[in-house]
Amino acid sequence: MLIEQNYLTKFGEIDIIMLDKVEQVLVFVEVRYRKDKLFGSASDTVTSVKQAKIIRSAQRYLQQHDEFDEFMCRFDVVGIESDLKYPKINWIKDAFEG
Repeated sequence: MLIEQNYLTKFGEIDIIMLDKVEQVLVFVEVRYRKDKLFGSASDTVTSVKQAKIIRSAQRYLQQHDEFDEFMCRFDVVGIESDLKYPKINWIKDAFEG
């Protein structure tokens, strides 16, 4: 279930915040697009610096939304590659730890 899109803080942005009702997990999703792999895959662009920004933004979100205090959290990366008509989508669950 979609909770929020483009959540912006002074630390950075979280593209998508979702609730996985089956696992009762709050999921923070980073979406990356690359037209080609010339400079690496889309998911490769989520560096440790970018991960730190997402984690700090997620912490800020959780401070503002105590209704999710009891939920586990997960960080996913969705990499989209090639043209948008026939994209290759790579969804990496639990891509990094927070």
